[in-house]
Amino acid sequence: MKTLIQADWVPTQQEFDAFARVSGDDNPIHVDPDFSSRTRFGRTVSHGMLIYTKLWAMVRQVRPELPHRLQTLMFPNPAFAGEPVTLAVQETPEGHLAVSATRKADGMILLQGTTEGA
Repeated sequence: MKTLIQADWVPTQQEFDAFARVSGDDNPIHVDPDFSSRTRFGRTVSHGMLIYTKLWAMVRQVRPELPHRLQTLMFPNPAFAGEPVTLAVQETPEGHLAVSATRKADGMILLQGTTEGA
């Protein structure tokens, strides 16, 4: 696959909170540190779609004419505030766009999928 664009991002709790306000997804796992400290994650985790919106913004940088049609996404591991993430958009041999987010500290995949325009 050919990498079209790659960037580092450090998610913040402020971004989690703002995304919750905009999206209406105020699940405490994303916005309540006290609640989240008692979960298996031990802290708040990013909304999966917050990660995807970062990736879609990158898609728009390299393919501004591409309208959004659909995406297929998996979120195998959580993203945490303060932990650096590498975001990447790649072109597959078939011409589709693959998107991914990987935790820099341990290489764990946080988001993996594809996105397509019309």
